[in-house]
Amino acid sequence: MNYFAHGRRYTSRPYFLVGTAIPDWLSVVDRRVRMRPRRVQPFADGSGSPTAELAAGILQHLHDDGWFHRTRAFAEVTGALTHLFRTLLPQDEGMRPSFLGHIVTELILDGLLIARQPEELHAYYAALSQVDPAIVERAVNGMSRDHTANLAIFIPLFERERFLWDYFEPAKLLRRLNQVLSRIKLNALPAETIGVLEESWKIVELRADDLLRNPEDSDPTQTALSTTEPPLESIP
Repeated sequence: MNYFAHGRRYTSRPYFLVGTAIPDWLSVVDRRVRMRPRRVQPFADGSGSPTAELAAGILQHLHDDGWFHRTRAFAEVTGALTHLFRTLLPQDEGMRPSFLGHIVTELILDGLLIARQPEELHAYYAALSQVDPAIVERAVNGMSRDHTANLAIFIPLFERERFLWDYFEPAKLLRRLNQVLSRIKLNALPAETIGVLEESWKIVELRADDLLRNPEDSDPTQTALSTTEPPLESIP
C-alpha cells in the first residue's frame, strides 16, 4: 500500500493518519530509523494523545502492509506489471523491473482511489495540516532505537508538494517514478514508459477490489473500497 490507501479512512484523526505515513516517510528521509512493533506497541495506549494516535497509526500501517503483500491479487498484479517492465527494458537483468512492478502497483492503486473520490484526498491533506511536525518527530524518536532530525522538516514539504495528485496522470506519474529511481541510484525510465503505465492502470483497475480485500476480514459483506473499515485498535 501507499500513502493514500493507508490513510484515507482516518481523516478525522490527523495524528493517526500521520502515523500511517511514518514508515514510508522514514524510508525517504532517514532509512536507518525503523518502526519496530515491539517498540511502538507500548505507546499505543488508547489515551487519544498525539503520541498514542501516532503509535496506533504506525501499527495500522504495519498490519495493513502485512496482509496486503500476502494476497494472491498482489502477487498476480505485480507479476503482470513486472512482465510489462521487463518487456520495456529487455537489457535490464537486475531487480529494477520487479521493483517497478511492486511500486507501480501501489502508486496506481492510490491513483485509482483518488480518481474515484478526489474529495477524500482534499480531506487527507487537510488532516495533515492539523499536526505539529515537531510533536511527530519527538514521538517517533521516542519509539525508535535510532533518532531522526529530518522528519519535522519533511512533513511540511510533503504537504506542500501534494504529489499524490500526480498518480492518475501517466506523464506526471513517470516523473515521480524517475524521482524515486534517482533517489535510490537507479537509471531513469524512458518516455515510452507512459504506454506501460497506461496498460498497468488497466490491470490494477481490474483487480482493485481484490487488492483491497483483507483476507483476514471475517465479514464477507464488507466492500473492499469501504471507507468505514475500523482501525486495527478496534478489531477484537
